[in-house]
Amino acid sequence: MEEKSCYHIPVMLNECLEGLCVRPDGVYVDVTFGGGGHSRAILERLGEEGHLYGFDQDADAERNVPADLRFTFVRSNFRYLYNFMRYYGQAGCVDGILADLGVSSHHFDDEARGFSFRFEGALDMRMNQQAPRTAADLLNNDSEETLANTLYHYGEQKQARRLASALVKARAQKPFATIDDLLGAVKPFAARGEKEKKFLAQIFQALRIAVNDELGALREMLLQTTRVLCPGGRLVIMTYQSLEDRLVKNFLRSGNFEGERESDFFGNVRTPFRLINNKVIVPTDEEIAANPRSRSAKLRIAEFIGEN
Repeated sequence: MEEKSCYHIPVMLNECLEGLCVRPDGVYVDVTFGGGGHSRAILERLGEEGHLYGFDQDADAERNVPADLRFTFVRSNFRYLYNFMRYYGQAGCVDGILADLGVSSHHFDDEARGFSFRFEGALDMRMNQQAPRTAADLLNNDSEETLANTLYHYGEQKQARRLASALVKARAQKPFATIDDLLGAVKPFAARGEKEKKFLAQIFQALRIAVNDELGALREMLLQTTRVLCPGGRLVIMTYQSLEDRLVKNFLRSGNFEGERESDFFGNVRTPFRLINNKVIVPTDEEIAANPRSRSAKLRIAEFIGEN
């Protein structure tokens, strides 16, 4: 099957496949289909009786769907994982779930989508272009306090309050519409050189997370995995920033997002998962050299052992 690397290069492909332990007759879900790189590799390991479901809320991803009867594309946010698996009669029967939480190269490189400060264009940032609120809507309508919280919690900006105040003053003069509008308001707060790029990346990350409710969707999807996986099923999740990685790590280790561990009478931690890799898996130096966007990826793998 031809790899559509122009859309997105699949990160840690072999490690993900090994983590899933793909069985020829198994049922699997790729909740972040994107360019389909991971999905096509899973299909190559499936037999005639196996099946793969791929989730993606972006219309562009549907163009990458393989012509394969063993594949079902679900045009939806993965926060509705359980509803769709129940609809297809697979709730509690899935052998493996894969989630690659990175933003695809396609999104970063498409000037019209507004995900990158490298381009001019509209302040959009919606993964689902049918969603009602863009980044411009957020910047123009959220309160100063809400903007400050967004920048602080999702972008880890120490200057969050000063930035929010500047954004409110700027929109009073002219509503935000383009990336240049945003850069004009925030660049005076940036240091020069590489630190400026990191500063802008954090701001764009914060807005993107807020526009798409990424952490809320992630929490909902993770909670639903225990109703979708069969005992012994694998959960393979790749994160790219500390906010989502903390949620995943805590959930897999303790069954909750706060990381609070409860023990049974014998001192065993109550959790529906058994960690396959106690130490997080990261890309090799060779992979990072070939695909620099993989450098921040962290892979965590767990096996569903059932609800306690």
